[in-house]
Amino acid sequence: MTTWYHEDETCWVADCEVCDVPMVAWRQHGPKPPDEDVQHMIGELERVAAERFEGRSFTVDRVMRQIPDHFHAHARDEGWWLRRFRR
Repeated sequence: MTTWYHEDETCWVADCEVCDVPMVAWRQHGPKPPDEDVQHMIGELERVAAERFEGRSFTVDRVMRQIPDHFHAHARDEGWWLRRFRR
C-alpha cells in the first residue's frame, strides 16, 4: 500500500512505510553491495527524492537501523520526522 517509484534488476525505490520518505533497497540480500550497485541505487534514490520533494533539500541516510543485514537507504527531507506522527 505504498507508492513505488522505480524498479529494475538492481533495486527498487518506494516510500518507506515507517518514515514516509523514499527509500531504495537492493534486490540482492546482504549489507554490502558492490560499489557500482551502490552508485546506481543512490542515483535512483536521489532522482526520485528530487521529484518527490519538488526541489526542497534532502539528505541520503545510509544507516541501516532496523534491517542491518539488507542494504537500503532513505532520502530524508527536513520535515520527515514530524510527518511520521501526523498520519
